[in-house]
Amino acid sequence: MDNKSKILDIAMNLNRIGNWTADGYKQKKERIKTFLGNTTQYIQSIKKATLPPKFRNTFNLFLKNYKSLEKMGIEGPADPDKYAEEMMTWGNILTHRSKLI
Repeated sequence: MDNKSKILDIAMNLNRIGNWTADGYKQKKERIKTFLGNTTQYIQSIKKATLPPKFRNTFNLFLKNYKSLEKMGIEGPADPDKYAEEMMTWGNILTHRSKLI
């Protein structure tokens, strides 16, 4: 799988997690945790990949935010709506910026 495909898979997972959180975090918690694990694996597989500088800056910013997003997703967000929105925002950003790869 190439790097662009992995970025798009990460983005899709973030959007799914955001939607599931908005629909009811408690009911979807295990599914959310599974997809966070998958997302983390994708991130690890491309973290040190050569990416175009225009995209790398966005990806590095995402990486700084992802650790806390992952932790909130596992522990349970204090504000599920805000968490859902942030996950979907990052999903959309990565989707659009993946065109630079």
